[in-house]
Amino acid sequence: MNILGIETSCDETSAAVLLGRRVASNIVSSQRCHTGFGGVVPELASREHERMIVSIVDSAVTEANITKNDLDCIAATAGPGLIGAVMVGLCFAEGMAFALGIPFVPVNHIEAHMFSAFIPESPGHRSPEGAFISLTVSGGHTLLSVVQEDLSYAVIGKTLDDAAGEAFDKTGKMLGLAYPAGPVIDRLAAGGDRHFHEFPRALTSSSQRSRSYKGNFDFSFSGLKTSVLTYLQKHPEEYIRTHLQDIAASVQHAIVSVLVEKTMAAARHYRVGAVSVAGGVSANSALRKAMQEACMRSGIQLYLPGTVYSTDNAAMIASLAGLMHEKGLIGKNRYDVAPFSSFGDRTRKASLK
Repeated sequence: MNILGIETSCDETSAAVLLGRRVASNIVSSQRCHTGFGGVVPELASREHERMIVSIVDSAVTEANITKNDLDCIAATAGPGLIGAVMVGLCFAEGMAFALGIPFVPVNHIEAHMFSAFIPESPGHRSPEGAFISLTVSGGHTLLSVVQEDLSYAVIGKTLDDAAGEAFDKTGKMLGLAYPAGPVIDRLAAGGDRHFHEFPRALTSSSQRSRSYKGNFDFSFSGLKTSVLTYLQKHPEEYIRTHLQDIAASVQHAIVSVLVEKTMAAARHYRVGAVSVAGGVSANSALRKAMQEACMRSGIQLYLPGTVYSTDNAAMIASLAGLMHEKGLIGKNRYDVAPFSSFGDRTRKASLK
């Protein structure tokens, strides 16, 4: 199938074309209008999607060297995300599919991240086979799931407060870094000492709640955020500027170590031999390195999508639509799908053995 994917859940306007299982194009336009606000402004995001979506879709189709009449299916993010932003891509995709007389497939944005390891990146690309543990980490979500071969899954852990990406951005804001702070912290941390200061790691084997850790795969990053604030308040600005790289490295290490420990514990608990890490935070160099080392020590196969497919992109939307088609999971065609803002219970539940 030739599938056009459209993604507008937050502040990236993206369109991609898959020809069979090959990514023929993947155009991503990242919005810069939110920089001065320290976060994404929903109204501005929606307006920017409206301004860009026609040209982005046209570019994706042109780069794929096809015409719109060659498309067999159109898929778009239906949620979760900013409702106004989601609606721009969703309504555009539904209208275009209706006009072309081809099926429309609504896609869950988080599930698209979860299955992004299946996006073929090269002729020798290997996708997960059988069950695997999925760590999905982004600005709005941090989830651990057990995924089955039929694409069903069970969420076994999630954040109780801030998501990992949110923790990066909020601590970065305290440090006076530009938004989004995650990539900036990653760059600063490369020149710092990760053991400069030991920030707390909640709900882990080394935390005060260690006795209840077994089988607890939830996350909590609000304590880290508070700890960073307290630390900064106790030290003068000159000290913070002098040790900015060390502080960034220490914060990053605290976040990464929790993500790795929980993921590996889940793989052992459920006796699964493969792990996938996806979502915007999976582009973090320290997380990728630490997860590679942990999986190698444990003899676990690690699947990491390329960094271009880690952040929000439309190739993952089109790819999941293709997987759903192959597995016979696409229901009756509709052109009036309602958007949704939260992950909630919109999942394909799997039973855990």
